[in-house]
Amino acid sequence: MSNHTLAGKVSVVTGATSGIGRGIAEHFASLGSNVVVHGHDRGDGLETVQRVKAAGRDAEYFDGDLTSEEICRSLIRFAVERFGGVDVLVNNAADTGRGDLEHIAVARWDTIIAVNLRAPFILLQEAIAPMRARGGGSVINIGSILAYVGEPKLGAYSVSKGGLMTLTKNAASLLNRDRIRVNQINVGWTLTEGERRVKREQEGKGDDWVEAAIATRPFGRLLLPADIAHAAAYFATSASECVTGSVLDLEQYPPGALPNS
Repeated sequence: MSNHTLAGKVSVVTGATSGIGRGIAEHFASLGSNVVVHGHDRGDGLETVQRVKAAGRDAEYFDGDLTSEEICRSLIRFAVERFGGVDVLVNNAADTGRGDLEHIAVARWDTIIAVNLRAPFILLQEAIAPMRARGGGSVINIGSILAYVGEPKLGAYSVSKGGLMTLTKNAASLLNRDRIRVNQINVGWTLTEGERRVKREQEGKGDDWVEAAIATRPFGRLLLPADIAHAAAYFATSASECVTGSVLDLEQYPPGALPNS
């Protein structure tokens, strides 16, 4: 059997109603995994569910605000009750709200940290027992290379992704004994529906921003959800069975070419 299969596995993917999360859910289904699709837009979530089912696997939608500890724990419990366990947890959901460190409101900071760092911790904590019961598992944290470069408009977001790297490495060290692997993918500028919406609604940019962005990319294009999905599949399958505590940077920004600048 190929070590790239997820046949018989159960994956939980947060923020899977569009973009990167949806891409991961669809790709995991193509590799044989049933998927719990998390989000907070039922219409889009059910579309992702249908796409997973079109790939021949089963899926369920779970709606919830990840700033709530109980919602986080209920998501993992739902996966166990519906599918019998959890093998893969993808912490993809993120709040990408703008705000520099001088001006951001503390309440806004708290929400970003809650979604991007606190929720992955709670979800991971809740997933340990069911993963241990199945002989191991894989936790994949979706980070950002902004953890390194610190784009000014995204202060809280950058800090949260830096903290996520520390969480990744600490959890990997703890959970080695249970054969639960914890790794992180730091993504660069990715072309998604959400990114288009932010550029249009929050920054007032026209569609020409895409062409300008591409001109700054070292590979001549923005990343796509499929790029992240294939990297996540590596960490999810036994292809990486001896890899834990790793951070994979999918792209680095050239000097002076920060996003949104």
